[in-house]
Amino acid sequence: MQRRLLGLLFATLSVGLGLIAVLSALEGGRAWVIALTAAALAIWMGGLARRALLRRT
Repeated sequence: MQRRLLGLLFATLSVGLGLIAVLSALEGGRAWVIALTAAALAIWMGGLARRALLRRT
């Protein structure tokens, strides 16, 4: 049960960071630094979410 909740938490964080990345990229200028960082974190959190949700133990 805890692993599923942890996976949902990571998935939610991943979606939020993805939205921040998109909105920062649309803003342009120096916001590209935020966009790239948020995108990298979103990908990392997405991987953690996938592993937590798909683990069969």
